[in-house]
Amino acid sequence: MAEFVHLHLHTEFSLLDGACRIDELLDEAVKLKMPALAVTEHGNMFSSVVFHDHARDRGIKPLLGCEVYVAGGSRFDRTGSQTETNHLVLMAETDQGYKNLIKLVSAGYTEGFYYKPRIDKELLAKHSEGLIALSSCLKGEVASALKVEQYKPGLEAAARLRDIMGPQNFFLEMQYQGIEEQKVVNRGLIPMARELNLNLICTNDVHYLRQGDSQPHDILLCIGTGKTVNDAQRLRYTGDQFFLKTAAQMAEVFKDHPDALKNTLL
Repeated sequence: MAEFVHLHLHTEFSLLDGACRIDELLDEAVKLKMPALAVTEHGNMFSSVVFHDHARDRGIKPLLGCEVYVAGGSRFDRTGSQTETNHLVLMAETDQGYKNLIKLVSAGYTEGFYYKPRIDKELLAKHSEGLIALSSCLKGEVASALKVEQYKPGLEAAARLRDIMGPQNFFLEMQYQGIEEQKVVNRGLIPMARELNLNLICTNDVHYLRQGDSQPHDILLCIGTGKTVNDAQRLRYTGDQFFLKTAAQMAEVFKDHPDALKNTLL
């Protein structure tokens, strides 16, 4: 069995950002002999039912999740910049966790919507039972601090999330797709995991199915952000590594961190 499972993944339901079609994704996962797969859309769970049913049909264990936007302060605050949110990956561990995830995601729209559906830590603490959290990408609260060499604020952010989720249910997430800042973050996560007694985990933040899909995905991003491909200032993903990598490819990227690979199976 593969010593790695993808736990951070966006389908076409991550609107105009994810480019994986669910059935194609699952067919590829079968081909790669993946025992399980998580789908973590941006701020929504629109794909959960179809993903769950079609994964089960193919003998793959579906892990239902969401990459939520967490407001810096209160979810009711409508002032400040639209960029003042952090990403956090949540996954349902139990039936209760699934119900809590639905409550969080729904409240993100009905209570916290400001440019994006947002939750806050107060709401997360109220509905954290049965959920597993990963610290997310460069836009996660922990990584945002570490990438600018702010270890102490990163440590404090991780400790807060650990206290909300419980130490066994919060993982520090390592990613590497050739981005220099990710190296800086990963270097900071290692001592942080020791200091807070947390597990490290690695993901590939999948946004498209195959390596060759990076260009169509780039065009999709342009449509989503209302920019042209020639705009030098626009949002873009560095490189072509945000695809559904095999367990062997992930083992090559994280060869110095076998435990972080194995922890995906937990």
